[in-house]
Amino acid sequence: MSRTIGILTSGGDAPGMNAAIRSVARSALVRGFKVIGIRRGYQGLIEGDMFEIGPRDVSDIMHKGGTTLFTARSTDFTTEEGQKIAKKRCDEAGIDSLICIGGDGTFRGALDLHKLGVKCVGIPATIDNDIQCTEYTIGFDTAMNTALEMIDKIKDTEMSHNRCSVVEVMGRHAGHIAVNVGAATGAIEVVTAEREYDINAICGRIAYLKSTGKQHFLVIVAEGVGNSEQIAQQIEAKTGVTSRATVLGHVQRGGSPTCWDRVIATKMGYYAIELLASGAENRVIAVRNGKLVDYDIVEALGMKKRYDERLHSLLGELAI
Repeated sequence: MSRTIGILTSGGDAPGMNAAIRSVARSALVRGFKVIGIRRGYQGLIEGDMFEIGPRDVSDIMHKGGTTLFTARSTDFTTEEGQKIAKKRCDEAGIDSLICIGGDGTFRGALDLHKLGVKCVGIPATIDNDIQCTEYTIGFDTAMNTALEMIDKIKDTEMSHNRCSVVEVMGRHAGHIAVNVGAATGAIEVVTAEREYDINAICGRIAYLKSTGKQHFLVIVAEGVGNSEQIAQQIEAKTGVTSRATVLGHVQRGGSPTCWDRVIATKMGYYAIELLASGAENRVIAVRNGKLVDYDIVEALGMKKRYDERLHSLLGELAI
């Protein structure tokens, strides 16, 4: 059984990562494990940037956004040489197990280390909620609520000026944030990578709704799908409705995590240590039907994420 456990966070930061770090550390410590914190993800591991974690080192971090272990994307770790150096650093520190908190890229890195003999468990944390094997990832709820708060404020101006607001939210190649905040804010349309959009159809809907007396409109766009500024310009040109684009950007990554993100992160951290204590390795924790389960990393990376088509359709039907 593993006796020294390393913890790292990798890729984009997500609110709730600190709650996961705290849970992993304390769950391990009460079982007699030695815990090593690794700063700046796989790059920090390669550079040997690590320290021993005691129970007080993770006090008062649950409510903080970001990650107290910091994070970085490592080009060095993508090479075979870099991975061997990372394994050497684990050996030097006595780390035989690693808890890797992050997204798909983080789990691929864990798989590379597992092949070299390091036992790994992945905890899904990304605001995009785009990890295939799990229904929920740490940070998603906080990001949605951050976006929701800002869109509600934007709508105040939109209503005052009888305008159309085109708001771009994060989500990279996934529309999970967009479709949920779209439904929660009464958007007339959501533009996501999962469903092809027709600007003429959007403009036609706005023109129709305007003819029924509606004076203000909201369109949510997932980043990477289309140029939100261009979409706003097209809407104004085709409908005559003054339109403005707003890109919410990285503010969605920050802020104090919601109650749910703190709770799910705490549960996942505890579950990760239970797995290692039982002798399991090369696993990714996931939420399925509201319960925590785990999958082999290879299996997890091969799964396909389901998009909520029903919610998208429902949103459109309610825009009357």
